[in-house]
Amino acid sequence: MRAAAILGLGCSAKNLNPFQSESRVEWRLGMPASGDDADAIVLFGGDGTVHRHLASLVRLGLPVLVVPAGSGNDFACSVGLRRIRDSLAAWRKFYGGAGNVRTIDLGTISALQGAEVSAARYFCCVAGVGLDGEVARRANRLPRWLRGHGGYLLSLAPTIFSFAPLPMKIRTPGENSDGWITRRDGPTLLAAFANTPFYGGGMKIAPQAKMDDGRLDVCVVGGVDPFKLFCMFPTVYSGRHLGIREVEYFQTARARVETEPPLDVYADGEYVCRTPVEVGIHFAALKIITP
Repeated sequence: MRAAAILGLGCSAKNLNPFQSESRVEWRLGMPASGDDADAIVLFGGDGTVHRHLASLVRLGLPVLVVPAGSGNDFACSVGLRRIRDSLAAWRKFYGGAGNVRTIDLGTISALQGAEVSAARYFCCVAGVGLDGEVARRANRLPRWLRGHGGYLLSLAPTIFSFAPLPMKIRTPGENSDGWITRRDGPTLLAAFANTPFYGGGMKIAPQAKMDDGRLDVCVVGGVDPFKLFCMFPTVYSGRHLGIREVEYFQTARARVETEPPLDVYADGEYVCRTPVEVGIHFAALKIITP
């Protein structure tokens, strides 16, 4: 068996040592040039590392094992790989022929330029517009070690009291036509488009999200008093925020988002583009090695 190892920020060849105990596996570092150059890819890093390599991973079509070694590991956690030892156990099963490979969806983001739609960018976890984008921007400015130990939470607290709801329009495809219908048009704090239940270091923003159903779970938070928002924040870790009146939740395969003024769009903690955008799903886009 031939395996390619991709090392994210803060990782080195020594991270690979526990995975090299099996002499039957031939290792190489770096992204393979084609799907014929390897049988599997082992990626060491967090959500940002996964995000940056998604286009290549989809193109290659090889099984991918994620080793949670980043400042944020929500994607790995969503597929059951919460610790490095979980990934090591999954790898041993895989090269032992257990067939523990799952095909999952990926989200897509395309900037809207008049009547034109730009080339899509993939995301694995959640894309956010509004408060989420501002929190991600602040968190990315923190030292890496701090981002990995509550950086999102540290950035969220002050942002809650300084970020005001902005006009946002969300449209989804009409059921009986090729047109679009308006699902929301009003002051909005946050719109999250989720492929996985978790983001932001374990927040269960989309508790009903499944990674293989061909749909995005959309969580929209309307105008909420900052103090009430601060008090409701802990409910996001359990998914109980869906019971709050100002929170709307629905599922769709595509959505278009317009804001005034244009806002930054972040996905998997990484900046992607600015609104207006079309968010969608690429069904069965990636093969993942699971526990």
